[in-house]
Amino acid sequence: MNYVWWSLTLALMAAGLVGTLTPVIPGTTIILAAAVLHRLLLGAAHSASWLTVAGIALLALVSYAVELMSGTWGARRFGATKWGAIGGLLGGLVGLFFGLIGVFIGPLLGVLIGELLGGKDLLPATRTTWGSFLGSTAGMLGKFILGVAMIGWFLLSAIHR
Repeated sequence: MNYVWWSLTLALMAAGLVGTLTPVIPGTTIILAAAVLHRLLLGAAHSASWLTVAGIALLALVSYAVELMSGTWGARRFGATKWGAIGGLLGGLVGLFFGLIGVFIGPLLGVLIGELLGGKDLLPATRTTWGSFLGSTAGMLGKFILGVAMIGWFLLSAIHR
């Protein structure tokens, strides 16, 4: 029966890792849930410790902080105004209604439109939008790296028990 729980855990962790690269799927939360589920189903003798699970939970929180700050940091670094930040937020919300493509394009269009409405010319507004894109991409990469670290930490801890 342990093989079934290990298979389920690894499948969930793989899905979570894919989820770190998409804004719609809560990747690191899925990885954390898999670790908790494994611990509950297999117990202390055959799974990672609760201390490891707590560390994985901390990394999940860090991944969400990285995600929240990265797009804003990129836009600010490239000269975004409050209008661009508001536009990016609204574009992200509207983009949710248009599926996966909308989730990626919505915030970028929102930043661009916000900057244009705020009085910037097209070229500086495009530069700010590019900064938002670079920041979001860096955040996605950071979440992926944290996801790999979470899985690696869990596997090392669970296998060495």
